[in-house]
Amino acid sequence: GSGLSQDAGSVEQLSLHCAEGSLEWLYPTGALRLRLAPRLPPATAAIKGRSPQHVTACVKPSGTFRGAQLYLEREGVLELLLPEGPRPRVRCFSWSTQEKVALFLQATPHPDISRRIAAFRYELRGDWLARPPLRACRPCNDSELLMAICTSDFVIRGSIRSVSNDAELQESVIGISAARIHRQKFPVFQGGGRPAGSIRTPLRCGVKPGPGTFLFTGWLHFGEAWLSCAPRYRDFQRIYEGARRARQNPCEFPVD
Repeated sequence: GSGLSQDAGSVEQLSLHCAEGSLEWLYPTGALRLRLAPRLPPATAAIKGRSPQHVTACVKPSGTFRGAQLYLEREGVLELLLPEGPRPRVRCFSWSTQEKVALFLQATPHPDISRRIAAFRYELRGDWLARPPLRACRPCNDSELLMAICTSDFVIRGSIRSVSNDAELQESVIGISAARIHRQKFPVFQGGGRPAGSIRTPLRCGVKPGPGTFLFTGWLHFGEAWLSCAPRYRDFQRIYEGARRARQNPCEFPVD
């Protein structure tokens, strides 16, 4: 929504059904209560019979998040997610599909609200527990890897060109040269010949550049690619072939 406004002391009720979007609240007064009710598919297209048991949401304030504070309301209890301040930071949280949750955007009193805009982007996903920044820095086991090639936003075979660390954002940025793009929902990897792109991971994971060919899988998070599983390609071939022979592969995948 854009241009939302109401009287001081009143609470406007809205519902967020989309998987992702943004909200801009001009000259905040009073409060907004945003019910989180994403229209999730009953089952992941690639894996029949799985319906999400948990939902994960992430919120990212704009660089000019002013005039309000954002709270998570879970079963009637409020938790501060985004204070009013100059340092935007992504916050993520999960809940079971049986719980009732909402975002509560409370205007903060200011003598002059004319220049204050409270704006943020949000993402809602089903069963996003394995996605950064919620996932621990550990290698994927075989079943996680087989699931990742079916459900990830991108699956790229390629090599590591560089690793750079951003201490302020606490992120590592991995430069990738792609030999084959198996899937990407949005064109993260572009260019002729060998397309190139970058994938992010938490700095604490301590990613180091190494030789060889890998299969990079992961998720798009506010328009940026984040790493999930990244086995060496020959290890992936062995795991997938074993699962295929045992008829335990959750989806078909082209293996050279």
